Amino acid sequence: MEIFGIQIGRKPHEIAREKALSLSSVDGRDGGWLTVYESFAGAWQQDVAVDQVQVMSFYAVFSCITLIANDIGKLRAKLVEQDANGIWTETTNPAFTPVLRKPNRYQNHIQFRENWMCSKLSRGNAYALKQRDSRRVVTGLYLLDPSRVTPLVAPDGSVYYQLGDDNLANIDAVAIVPASEIIHDRMNCLFHPLVGLSPIYACGLAATQGLAAQKNSARFFTNMSRPSGVLTAPGTVTQDTADRLKAKWELNYTGENFGKVAVLGDGLKYERISVTAVESQMLEQLKWTAEVVCSCFHVPPFKIGIGQMPTYQNAEILNQIYYSDCLQSLIEQFEACMDEGLGLDTPINGRMLGVELDLDGLLRMDTATKIKTLSEGIKGAVLSPNEARKRIDLKPLPGGDSVFMQQQNWSLEQLDKRDIINDKPAVAPPPAEPEAEPEVDKLLDILNRKAPEGLTHV
Repeated sequence: MEIFGIQIGRKPHEIAREKALSLSSVDGRDGGWLTVYESFAGAWQQDVAVDQVQVMSFYAVFSCITLIANDIGKLRAKLVEQDANGIWTETTNPAFTPVLRKPNRYQNHIQFRENWMCSKLSRGNAYALKQRDSRRVVTGLYLLDPSRVTPLVAPDGSVYYQLGDDNLANIDAVAIVPASEIIHDRMNCLFHPLVGLSPIYACGLAATQGLAAQKNSARFFTNMSRPSGVLTAPGTVTQDTADRLKAKWELNYTGENFGKVAVLGDGLKYERISVTAVESQMLEQLKWTAEVVCSCFHVPPFKIGIGQMPTYQNAEILNQIYYSDCLQSLIEQFEACMDEGLGLDTPINGRMLGVELDLDGLLRMDTATKIKTLSEGIKGAVLSPNEARKRIDLKPLPGGDSVFMQQQNWSLEQLDKRDIINDKPAVAPPPAEPEAEPEVDKLLDILNRKAPEGLTHV
């Protein structure tokens, strides 16, 4: 069969090669790596099952996954090039820039990254099928349903992927493709390097407990915030009488009739048997389960509305903590997978290219701090005026591409030479030559001049 015009694994020699390789599955469908069967030993026997789909409806799990996916989705993917000095600068390339801007026909680049992260965080794996043109250049990336993808390993160690039918990806039958045609991003590979685990593996039980608390709370408030109870009589009650009283009570005082006044005789009493929300510490339990979920996703609780925001740090530092503890690894893994998947991990025509997510969309400063930081960068000869203006979306100015430095600043080399000169011992100046004495004849001539009349020499 063909996928995107590429013949996939159905030619005679390829079928023979598949049989010779005897591909084996490592997806864990019989080992429980993708599906969480038991959250603790003996959970299945106690009817404590973690439903991965249902767990997603717990507000803390939903908030953590969508928060991370949305934050990474808004970071613009840019193509960068490394110069001779090892500095990466943004560039464009007709072979790679289009697929970064529009990965496929039904998703823009933001939706693509959000879908990528949702798949990775909820299932532990994200699979993207490559679409190539006649030049073998990747022109499209189609995210696949993780439940329809099975990693395969051959005896020689080569990796393949078995793909289920997917209309969006133009796969109309089961196909086996080599690893070169799949971008596989995985997290928490605890059991196998090709099988990632979602954080739900660790927080599934806490999320299930939180859902149970919410369901009990919903039933409690539906029952007009009154706990269930029993009717007791001072004497013996026959089974027929008990059934009659029970049926009458449920008909007249439960459901829509709950809250009506009941008249009891013959010493009958109503006594509650369930605890109230206050007694069960429901709010504390919900907060605890949410905090466990946040710890597994490495999300600060205040980011999803759990607890209060720390008051001893400013917003920039809090976002930096969130980035370093939660987002940085996911972002760098995405960049590495895209580099390898697009063939950017090796030099192309002597140029080293790569994919980088623009963190300015995440670590944004307030206007006053940003202007102050850019001004200091210009004064310190770190940024040129036009580079600083670009950071705040202003057009460049003539002459603004030069880095400025004040004239009184001295280089360390010049200061070192000046210190060496000042440390040398002082040298005495050479003695001055004695002035020549006036010629005697000239002096005598002056003295023997004829003085004017009336004047005599003294």
